[in-house]
Amino acid sequence: MIFSNALSFRKKFRFKLFLQQFKSFDYFKNTKIDKNKKQVYIFLAADYGNLGDVAITYAQTKFLKDILGNNFEVIEIPISHSLEGLYFVKKNIKHGDIITSVGGGNLGDLYDQIEYIRQLAVRSFPKNKFISFPQTFDFSETAEGKKALAIAKKVYNAHPNLYMVAREKTSYALMNQYFDKAHILLTPDIVLSLNKEYPKLERNGAVICMRQDKEKNLTQKQTTFIQNEIKDRFESVLFYDTHINKDNMNIEEREEELEKIWNTFKSAELVVTDRLHGMIFCYITNTPCLVFQNNNHKVRETYSWINENKNINLMPNFDEENIRNFFTSKDFNIGTLQNMKNLYQPLRKILG
Repeated sequence: MIFSNALSFRKKFRFKLFLQQFKSFDYFKNTKIDKNKKQVYIFLAADYGNLGDVAITYAQTKFLKDILGNNFEVIEIPISHSLEGLYFVKKNIKHGDIITSVGGGNLGDLYDQIEYIRQLAVRSFPKNKFISFPQTFDFSETAEGKKALAIAKKVYNAHPNLYMVAREKTSYALMNQYFDKAHILLTPDIVLSLNKEYPKLERNGAVICMRQDKEKNLTQKQTTFIQNEIKDRFESVLFYDTHINKDNMNIEEREEELEKIWNTFKSAELVVTDRLHGMIFCYITNTPCLVFQNNNHKVRETYSWINENKNINLMPNFDEENIRNFFTSKDFNIGTLQNMKNLYQPLRKILG
């Protein structure tokens, strides 16, 4: 479902959406709706190889099941089946059902196709409560970004019962400024609601988990310096990105990949990363971590939720001397996970 540009994507998506109404369900043909329960649907469920987004989907599903209990059944709409999913939900939705969209960092013009599908879901279900789980507001200051924001304002402010959750204070302020007709909440990234510290594993060596995409802030020279410092100080060094080359994963495959990366982190003396969910995975597995910033505010401000944990170390700016001093100290702390439950109370309240 990836096209050459946003315009062609929109045209093709609308055309395929029109045709979908004449087709039978394929992916959802075995999905049974329990008529004795209400349903909560999760749009944009990540079935692709970004393990940060996969973890968000996993944590969001768990959170909804924990809060709503047996009164609701949770049904995922994978992003690769959004067309069919929209019609499947339209056919089955009833009063009292809840629509949610996956949290993350795709609220903006950087990931325009995902933003478009979320807006389409918001427009499609005006009579039901719609909850956009913890997101980063990331509309650029470019002409394209301003145009995209104008469209988003129109869509989101038109929904009569929309709740938008920000995962950092900057996003919270911007959502309040531009989406003033929606209910705006503030909680941490939903993955921070997990605890994957146990079972504990023996730790040895370091893991490097660095971005190679459009959100990268470090230069290649800086990245090479960091890698060389790590290799000089650890006998074993493993490269493990949160982005893997897999698509259309089922739920079992997704959970298997999450367990792999969490166990890898739990087996490391130190993880060095500039990925937001690299840092978050370190926190939930209680793994010592050195974090570098990406090109927006989401790493820095998410760190503010967990900065009391001594094993998460954010490097505010690239500085060779400070990096050398950090590795020389070799005093990598194992912190104590704080109880994040109360921080999600605003989200619990609207689900209760």
